[in-house]
Amino acid sequence: MRRVVVALGGNAIIQAGQRGTAEEQQANVDLTCRQLAELVAAGYELIITHGNGPQVGNLLVKNELAREVVPPVPLHWCVAQTQATIGFMIQQSLGAELRQRGIERVVATLVTRTEVSPDDPAWHDPTKPIGLYYPEERARAIMAETGQIWKPQGTRGWRRVVPSPDPIAIVDRPAIELLLAAGALVVACGGGGIPVVRRPDGRYEGVEAVVDKDLAAALLAHELGADALLILTDVSNVMLHYGTPQARPLEQVPASQLRRYQAEGHFASGSMGPKVEAALRFVSRGSTRRAIIAALDQARDALEGRAGTHVLPDP
Repeated sequence: MRRVVVALGGNAIIQAGQRGTAEEQQANVDLTCRQLAELVAAGYELIITHGNGPQVGNLLVKNELAREVVPPVPLHWCVAQTQATIGFMIQQSLGAELRQRGIERVVATLVTRTEVSPDDPAWHDPTKPIGLYYPEERARAIMAETGQIWKPQGTRGWRRVVPSPDPIAIVDRPAIELLLAAGALVVACGGGGIPVVRRPDGRYEGVEAVVDKDLAAALLAHELGADALLILTDVSNVMLHYGTPQARPLEQVPASQLRRYQAEGHFASGSMGPKVEAALRFVSRGSTRRAIIAALDQARDALEGRAGTHVLPDP
């Protein structure tokens, strides 16, 4: 059986222009799980991870609006809560899709911690925007009250920014491996995982940060010995000269060539950049591994070489 880590982009849960109601999110997850069920039916062993940015943002709004009624919860708690909520939706939907195909498999969600380094440079330069936009006056008042860092984000106003340190280990990998060995399909490391640092006494402590979900997916795929990393998003290919008349899709590209394109500035840090970096990291760690970036509705075609951008190890 071929082991694949599938990293679901935000469009798998909330589509552009939607409010993100529970009904909208479940309907989107239902469509996504039809694609995932086809992969299981084709014989792939899946580990599923996903984004959670809008969901965490919503919890932060609730923190702000209800702070005089109930105590706000820390950011890493928000990540844990959204892992559970989104995992529940996937369990419900994927289980139903598999049963319709006559496949009896356990779908299990694991609330997953991702270790980051206390010495990561990101702690000194928070850059990851989260939550709502606020006018400067309100943002400065929140900073004075809470010690949070807010920065201007163009014409829409100010947003809170937090560190985004590199993932260095998937703390709960042994539990994932036990579930896989028992035949489960595992939803893990949602939103990049709950960021934790390891203290000198060996204990893990949650921290106010966000781990990039694609970089965490690449590490998860490496640690689990996956054959492929499949990053599903809202575009069919990685593009050169994106948004210009010279735009062209990449189909099969050696890692060294993609790294050159990356150095030339083709991939924006807020969109395709992390996906490209994740693909490169995964491929560089194994001579037979491949990473694929493709559209959500082309998942099986992408895995079977008929769609998407395939990042290949150098000869």
